[in-house]
Amino acid sequence: MVTERSRKRAPTHPGAILREDAIPATGKTKTEIANLLGISRQTLYDILNEKQPVTPAVAVRIGKLFGNGAAFWLRLQQVRDLWEAERDIDVSAIPTLHAA
Repeated sequence: MVTERSRKRAPTHPGAILREDAIPATGKTKTEIANLLGISRQTLYDILNEKQPVTPAVAVRIGKLFGNGAAFWLRLQQVRDLWEAERDIDVSAIPTLHAA
C-alpha cells in the first residue's frame, strides 16, 4: 500500500537519506565517504545538514558510490526544490493562458 505525503510536509532532502540510511549502512565515517566521493568534508556536511542541494556533479558521484545511479539522487533533489519553489513564489498575478 502506498501512502501519500501531506503536501504541507516537505519532501525528504537527499541529504537526510544519506545521513540517516545510506552512510550508516556502509559502516564508514563521513570523512571516508567524502574522500571516496572526491568532495570536501564541508560539502558533504552541508548536504547532510540540508544546507546545500545535491548537484548533478555530486549526484553522479553518489550514484556511483551507492550503485543506484545519479538520476535517483537528482529526482529526490528536484522534488524538494520544486516543493520549495511552489511555496516560496507567488504566482497569483500570472495568468494561465489557454490555446485558442
